[in-house]
Amino acid sequence: MNVLALDFPPVSHLFEWPDMLFSGTAYAINKTVLIYLAAVAITAAIFLLAGRKTGSLVPAGVQHVAESGVTFIEESVVMETIGEEGKKFMPFLTTMFFFILFSNIFEVIPGIQFPANSRMAIPITLALVVWVIYNFVGIKAQGFGGYLKNSLFPPGVPVALYLIVTPIELVSTFVVRPFSLAIRLWANMVAGHLLLVTFAVLTHTLWSNGFVGAVAPFSMLVMMTGFEILVSVLQAFIFTILTAVYIGGSLHPAH
Repeated sequence: MNVLALDFPPVSHLFEWPDMLFSGTAYAINKTVLIYLAAVAITAAIFLLAGRKTGSLVPAGVQHVAESGVTFIEESVVMETIGEEGKKFMPFLTTMFFFILFSNIFEVIPGIQFPANSRMAIPITLALVVWVIYNFVGIKAQGFGGYLKNSLFPPGVPVALYLIVTPIELVSTFVVRPFSLAIRLWANMVAGHLLLVTFAVLTHTLWSNGFVGAVAPFSMLVMMTGFEILVSVLQAFIFTILTAVYIGGSLHPAH
């Protein structure tokens, strides 16, 4: 009786890549760095090229992509969470959405097949930038004392409950938020990458041994690839809309 052995690569091999350029220096470049550089370049190219075609009455091609993206962020994110005041944050929110999306979508690009955000460095960096921005906005809009008061002592809560509510709000608003933002994005991309690798390895192993059973894992691989495209878009949207929610909460404290 033949027993199939799945040659599943070690987890370190799935997420840690050798340096390609400047190895051993602080400027070393590997696959993850290249994906992030590509995400920056693609995002910049879309809006720079679209900006050159603003005279066109009917948007097409890259101009249509850029305008659709801006409209989507404005109507589905900014106006829904912040309001008219939030339009000044449109460049930041739109850029962040596209950058995260392109960093994620490389997970399903043949020959690359790796979501850069499955490494924690950039998700936590983006989350910390968001943390600085919404706290700065809150202090600027309400004053330092007013911001702390509205954050730690939400109105409408019985005074006795502040003993419980205030520590929770302190930890939630000033400590947990950036980590929850980063971990949500990172964990979803890690999980998706592991699932795709698992079904790919299973398909390859069964196919190499002439098993018709490879059809089932291959079908799952195709379906999971489509699902991961959706997850890539959804995680970019969730990160962006939560950022807008936090900024909106800093601008408009509860009354």
